[in-house]
Amino acid sequence: MRIDAHQHFWRLAARNGGWPPPELAAIHRDVEPADLQPLLRAHGIDATVLVQSLPDEADTRYMLGLAGRFDFIAAVVGWTDLKAPDAPRRIAALAAHGRLRGLRPMLQDLADERWIDDPALGPAVDAMQRHGLAFDALVLPRHLPALLAFARRFPELPIVVDHIGKPAIAAGATAGWRDDIAALAALPQVHCKLSGMVTEAGRDWTVEQLRPWACHVLEVFGAGRVLWGSDWPVLDLAADYGRWLSASEALLGHIDESGRRAVFGGNAARFYRIAGPGKVC
Repeated sequence: MRIDAHQHFWRLAARNGGWPPPELAAIHRDVEPADLQPLLRAHGIDATVLVQSLPDEADTRYMLGLAGRFDFIAAVVGWTDLKAPDAPRRIAALAAHGRLRGLRPMLQDLADERWIDDPALGPAVDAMQRHGLAFDALVLPRHLPALLAFARRFPELPIVVDHIGKPAIAAGATAGWRDDIAALAALPQVHCKLSGMVTEAGRDWTVEQLRPWACHVLEVFGAGRVLWGSDWPVLDLAADYGRWLSASEALLGHIDESGRRAVFGGNAARFYRIAGPGKVC
């Protein structure tokens, strides 16, 4: 089973002028399951993980509704305010839907880069663990030290770093990112998504430009803790589904077949507890 571990859907009318802005013309439109299904069929993708892109519980309920209607959506990563006084109750209510498999605060948009390094998150994390939920970390490189402190504080919480931590690939700026990613990889509960790289590299990206970044992630996490994702439709800002999939296959060309199968689906199935399209373990 091949799994796309990171994709989005949205309706512009429900976003009240929020992201994506009109100047991002390629993605400033409604994005629905019927738009993605032909791409999945064409490229042999069996299931997806639908990830939030709006800090709003109504958006999470919208995604859970889609998961109830479309079997290829095998897991949903939603949002709730993890520091709200009633966060445990909110998490329990969302987790009552069988497809919720994770939560994601939009850390990259928060002014306080240490927001995540806070013991006040304890009740929410406890609730996540009770309900078998993972933590998706949407971060920029400047957030990685705080994420490391968070991961050390909660060693039993499964964590995945989205988009390899969004390093400045276009500028070639590896300073700090390499060491911080390696420190996170030293913690066994932390995983990493091989996704979002082309939008950080820009429209003129090449496989060889991406290779050092992907190789570092594969070296420090190993093939057993890397999850492939498209980040569709954000991907359309710099590539298309087929081009990114082909590039990813080239970036994984140096690892063995079992490792490639893990990255392209097995790891996501284990991390998000997916038994098959439309099923959960």
